[in-house]
Amino acid sequence: MAIAAWRRRLLAREISAVELCELFLGRIRHSDEQVRAFLNVTGDQALAAARAVDDRLAAGERLPPLAGMPLAIKDNLCTRGVRTTCASRMLETFVPPYESTVTGRLWESGAVLLGKTNLDEFAMGSSTETSAFGASCNPWNSDCVPGGSSGGSAAAVAAGQCIAALGSDTGGSIRQPAAFCGVVGLKPTYGRVSRWGLVAFASSLDQVGPLTRSVEDAAELLNVIAGPDPRDGTCLDTPVPDYTQGLDRDLTGLRVGLIRNCLEQGLDPAIAASVSRAADQLAALGCDIVEVDCPRFGDGIATYYVIAPSEASANLARYDGVKYGLRVEAGDGCTVMTARTRAEGFGAEVQRRILIGTYALSAGYVDAFYRKAQQVRTLIRRDFDVAFEQADVLLTPTSPTTAFRAGERADDPLAMYLADLLTIPANLAGLPAISIPCGFDTAGLPIGLQLIGNVLDEQRLLNVAHVYEQKAQVMARCPLAPLVSSNDPV
Repeated sequence: MAIAAWRRRLLAREISAVELCELFLGRIRHSDEQVRAFLNVTGDQALAAARAVDDRLAAGERLPPLAGMPLAIKDNLCTRGVRTTCASRMLETFVPPYESTVTGRLWESGAVLLGKTNLDEFAMGSSTETSAFGASCNPWNSDCVPGGSSGGSAAAVAAGQCIAALGSDTGGSIRQPAAFCGVVGLKPTYGRVSRWGLVAFASSLDQVGPLTRSVEDAAELLNVIAGPDPRDGTCLDTPVPDYTQGLDRDLTGLRVGLIRNCLEQGLDPAIAASVSRAADQLAALGCDIVEVDCPRFGDGIATYYVIAPSEASANLARYDGVKYGLRVEAGDGCTVMTARTRAEGFGAEVQRRILIGTYALSAGYVDAFYRKAQQVRTLIRRDFDVAFEQADVLLTPTSPTTAFRAGERADDPLAMYLADLLTIPANLAGLPAISIPCGFDTAGLPIGLQLIGNVLDEQRLLNVAHVYEQKAQVMARCPLAPLVSSNDPV
């Protein structure tokens, strides 16, 4: 059920916050041995928070919008007093003394923390297979990956282990796992949501956003987490509208731009067919479907894999065994201690990206690589500006393929990187984008449709996604059901 439906049941005293929390904790106990979405389940803390909601309700208090809603949080968002590992040995025992802005806003809104979810180490990956604590599985087929890097959050939502979850998106890390797991994933405009307390990967690209079962729920969460934050200098100081308003607005006359380049990227035939059907459904809803060109769209992946590793190289320099996190003791001095700490604390993919980024920023190469990539980034953004002169919203597949089998790309970094081919450009341009289910492949795995909006145009993006979702009813006709307890009463 949607957050609004659970809220109505809670206010009508049809279910208590404790009962709701116990329901989802029971789902985790039933299914997480197979899904492995969680790194840390905070059951006692969740039940204590739920009891506090019930006490407020009994006292006749007016409850905040997410009161009693059990949520999961990607384990790269700092939660005070709760271990935050980034799925890395480097931070295996790190317990933050402070709360991230977005999670703090959730708790102020009455939400309940069920636990912290798995991810690719330091959010570097597209399958959760780089996690130091083992990969998560796709609830639709446990032989397949859930995507990444927010794979644990997407899998938890898809398996019904939580009402919704937060993830982070640097190059597609919310939208790609949302597509693989058949849920909704929203990456807001860069700066719309505070990054304070999000463990940094690539600071000019990272953004926090929701993973949910419906577009309406994504709007509910965005209402709470969006807004200015004086602690984050990149956070935009602009008013936050009510994103749940206008979701049903008529789409007649809205221009939807099919990015021609994206339909020429060697898509799985089932994905191409599903996206084409989605465009036809939007046309039937009154949208004008137009084709647009973004000539440098395909250059996004090469650009990203210079900029993101460069920023990661700088951000991860803080993990040196001196200040906090893992320290591998060595009797040969600080330099050897730091080298051993980083060699043992970071996994292979993180080390690979640090090396790429350090090389790109090194003397004699920074102009040829990093500065050139920033110039191409500007050109990609200009292509989007031109496209938005012809269309109000842009449409692409979310990923060139559906969920692939675990281990299939583990030894082929380039193939893994290509999983984000269609999501990266929106991050480079700082644009909001959403992935919603639009069909299934021949194996019954979900397919994601990506909608991209202009800067701070989340309201229109959510409107289009919601109306399409209600019309298409893709998940109501799903050929398979993700893992859910057979004796679950709800």
